Amino acid sequence: MNESTATVPTTEDFAALLEESFSADPLEEGHVVKGRVVAIEKDQAVIDVGLKVEGRVSLKEFTSPGKPSSLTPGDEVEVYLERVENALGEAVLSRDKARREESWVRLEKSFEDGEKVEGAIFNTVKGGYTVDLDGAVAFLPRSQVDIRPVRDIGPLMNTPQPFQILKMDKRRGNIVVSRRAILEESRAEQRQELVQKLKESMVVDGVVKNITDYGAFVDLGGIDGLLHVTDIAWRRINHPSEVLSIGETIKVQIVKVNQETQRISLGMKQLEADPWDGIEVKYPVDTKLTGRVTNITDYGAFVELEPGIEGLIHVSEMSWVKKNVHPGKIVSTSQEVEVLVLEVDPQKRRISLGLKQTMANPWEAFAETHPVGSNVEGEVKNKTEFGLFIGLEGDVDGMVHLSDLDWNRSGEEAIEDYNKGDVVKAVVLDVDVEKERISLGVKQLGGDPFADAGSELRRGAVVTCEVTEVKDNGIEVKIAETDLTAFIRRSDLSKDRGEQRPERFAAGEKIDARITQFDPKNRKVSVSIKALEVAEEKEAIAQYGSTDSGASLGDILGAALSKAQDDDGEETTDKS
Repeated sequence: MNESTATVPTTEDFAALLEESFSADPLEEGHVVKGRVVAIEKDQAVIDVGLKVEGRVSLKEFTSPGKPSSLTPGDEVEVYLERVENALGEAVLSRDKARREESWVRLEKSFEDGEKVEGAIFNTVKGGYTVDLDGAVAFLPRSQVDIRPVRDIGPLMNTPQPFQILKMDKRRGNIVVSRRAILEESRAEQRQELVQKLKESMVVDGVVKNITDYGAFVDLGGIDGLLHVTDIAWRRINHPSEVLSIGETIKVQIVKVNQETQRISLGMKQLEADPWDGIEVKYPVDTKLTGRVTNITDYGAFVELEPGIEGLIHVSEMSWVKKNVHPGKIVSTSQEVEVLVLEVDPQKRRISLGLKQTMANPWEAFAETHPVGSNVEGEVKNKTEFGLFIGLEGDVDGMVHLSDLDWNRSGEEAIEDYNKGDVVKAVVLDVDVEKERISLGVKQLGGDPFADAGSELRRGAVVTCEVTEVKDNGIEVKIAETDLTAFIRRSDLSKDRGEQRPERFAAGEKIDARITQFDPKNRKVSVSIKALEVAEEKEAIAQYGSTDSGASLGDILGAALSKAQDDDGEETTDKS
């Protein structure tokens, strides 16, 4: 081509080009711009964004967890323009920041719509993990990783998977996500579908997932059912671990399905025949059996008669003589015992057993060998407010009531003479085998002083008494030739007020007195010296005159005394 034919730009052409350059959209820092990859140099991509210089971006920024980079020259990409030109004369670009800007817009829409987002766990931080949501970094709390605690997070790292956004704060740049919410939603859908397929009485296979004190949780393939401890076997199971182990595959029956709560009750014993069918024929009342003690409680002991069949020995049926004793002190777990069937209730699935009924009744044995009126000897086991308990042959106890301790003293006073451990003799008063009671008496060892007193003692009779004790308010006396005692009050010691002094008497001294009360029924006898003196005075006045005749009371009593002495002298002469 000749130089003469070359086109030389005119002034108008330069003006048009200048106008075009001014009309193009200017590139601003802090925005996402489009660029083209012009070269790949080592681990960096050289990108032209339309500036007079290119920029470099690390190839790592074009990768994401689980997705390697596939960038090649000529590809169009979006990058974030941080600075038009740095000190090296290059544009400062960032693919990460561009992706983050793009992701925030997309993630905010997903959050508003409640949609799932895809991401990958790529690092561990305090309290949880960081998740890459295509450029935006989110926080995954440890509690939101799975439905159950995860010990090893390794298999989940750098693997694309769905998440649910729980919280977003663009101003602070915070995003919180949950993997657990996705799993629970999926599980709920599976549970709903599975529950609808399950029907009562169905027999299915399951895997023991967890064991508790009250039963076991069994995985039925996406949904758990509860196998209660009482539904594992017909026999008593103290703890499910006695029969089941975690990870074991078992066959169970669907007992109940609640479609609303999605709760499933399972049973194993329902797959076997009910051993309680026809129980009355198998174990008739009054049959003696041998069984094994399986459980001991405060109220009795359970005895296994066969697998699935247990009876209860109530504490009241364990021993004839050991009362108020814990059953554990009579029998022990796993002990073989002989029992008697007392009652069978098929409806309530109960069998009442007796242990003491297989042994001789000590109350019957005592009644045969110790009839009423026989004497016994035993140790004082206990003192109570109403009497003494005496230990007797055959480990039975008899009771001496307060009223049967002493003929003359009150029971409250007489019981003070006895102490626990004392050996005492008594008389059998009554034996009630049915009520298991033996009544004893101590005072009955001696005769009843009121009964032995005979007809000589009556009101008005004069008796000789021996002073046994002198007190401030009177004297205690024993009536001669009897076992009766009485108390003479101060006012009954003499007709003369000046002589009503207890201290003028001495223990052992014999005195005459008159009986003022004799009541065998109420066991009361009262004597009085004063009454005797008054009676003697009246008799003397009646025989020897009165003061109205001119004789003094002294003359009358003197004459009566002389007459009494003469009578005594004549009586002595006659006897001689």
